[in-house]
Amino acid sequence: MAKRVATIEPESTDRCCPSVLASPLDATQAGELASGFSALADPVRLRVLSILAAAPGGEVCVCDFVEPLGKSQPTVSHHLKILSDAGLVHGDRRGKWVWYSLDRERLADLQVALQPVR
Repeated sequence: MAKRVATIEPESTDRCCPSVLASPLDATQAGELASGFSALADPVRLRVLSILAAAPGGEVCVCDFVEPLGKSQPTVSHHLKILSDAGLVHGDRRGKWVWYSLDRERLADLQVALQPVR
C-alpha cells in the first residue's frame, strides 16, 4: 500500500514572514519564524505533525497519539502544547478529550520562509 504524502501549498508569501533569503528579517519576523522552527526541531513533534497530516478527517484525538508515539499521555500533551504555542496545531476540546488539527497556513509560512528567491 502506498503512503499518502501530504503537501502544504503556500497561499501567500506576505502573511507572516518573507523568505529569509530575500532580505534581512526584522526582530518580530525572526521571532515568529524561530518559534515555529524551534517547535519542529524534535523527532516526536515531527511525528505528531505527520500523524495529523495523514489523518483521514484532518484531526486526531490526543488519546490516539500515545500508542503510535510510544510516549506517555503527559509527554504527548507536553509536545502538543509546544506545537500549539508555536501556532502549528490547534486543539478543540470535546468533552474530556482534545482533538488536534494542523494549522496548514502556519506550516506554509515556514515553508515559504525557506524558499529561495527567484
